[in-house]
Amino acid sequence: MHAVFLDLQTFSIAGTEATDNNATSALEAIKGQVTKLSCYRTTAPEQVLERCQEADIVISNKVVLDKAILSRLPRLKLICIAATGSNNIDIAAARTLGIAVTNVSGYAGASVAQYVFAQILEYFNQTSHHNRNTELGLWQQNPTFCLHGNAITELAGKTLGIIGYGNLGRSVAKIATAFDIRVLVAERANAESIRPGRCDFNHLLRHSDIISLHCPLTPKTDKLLDEHSFKQMKTNALVINTARGGLIDNRALLTALKNKEIACAVLDVLDQEPPPADHPLLTSSLDNLKITGHIAWASEQAQQRLLDAIADNIRAFKAQKRLNRLD
Repeated sequence: MHAVFLDLQTFSIAGTEATDNNATSALEAIKGQVTKLSCYRTTAPEQVLERCQEADIVISNKVVLDKAILSRLPRLKLICIAATGSNNIDIAAARTLGIAVTNVSGYAGASVAQYVFAQILEYFNQTSHHNRNTELGLWQQNPTFCLHGNAITELAGKTLGIIGYGNLGRSVAKIATAFDIRVLVAERANAESIRPGRCDFNHLLRHSDIISLHCPLTPKTDKLLDEHSFKQMKTNALVINTARGGLIDNRALLTALKNKEIACAVLDVLDQEPPPADHPLLTSSLDNLKITGHIAWASEQAQQRLLDAIADNIRAFKAQKRLNRLD
């Protein structure tokens, strides 16, 4: 079976040199399940049909495969999404055309949780600030043995609110308990009843010192954190989003940060990716807004787990077993 990987550059460990059949060791598990693996760093919309024409299997992280494209690929048998989210694939069309679709989940819990706490610790310990003070020679010039700069705040006794309690949210909660942090888990917004172990969504907004987003982007969660949400939060609240950029109303966030309605926001995702140079959050120049480029998931180990899981999905498909099937 001939497999085509359309956007290999979304994986750093696979290497940008891994094009055509010159794939690196990170892809060995996938190569072992196919007769040929053709890899492309990126694929533009106008290149999809040509590159997939002879493929039995297409591997795509974010390249869109809609009904118009799928209907023109009669040889295609399996689509492997190199991620958990499936919004780039027309699954209904695939099902009608008899094309199997798989995704991968549960590979990034440790990586995302580590990122979340790296940002939490940076914020409350002010590590970069204190390192910089010594680099500037301020400690060397200080009359006492310790150089006090920005305040250091203990995490013990803080409240962490988690919105979205799947593998990622649970992984963050697990680490939080080691710091003696109280964990609140939100029930869905506007839910009529609250499940055991969860709390009202608005209660979480009002009582959390840290809010971490881990829920999917759906019509119901689009702009989940809006002007009303931010006004309910503590003025010292830290908001971290490693899920999807569309969960936050950009304009409302900027207003909340400028007016000090919340203390800080750390975003690893935006509503447009890659974002345009004039994206309002990137041009804000706010010192209480930190943005990274969608890398919370991307530890070397998590990337390898994902690639190996794609191989498992192909192996199961060949054996006529349903593993991680979405169709």
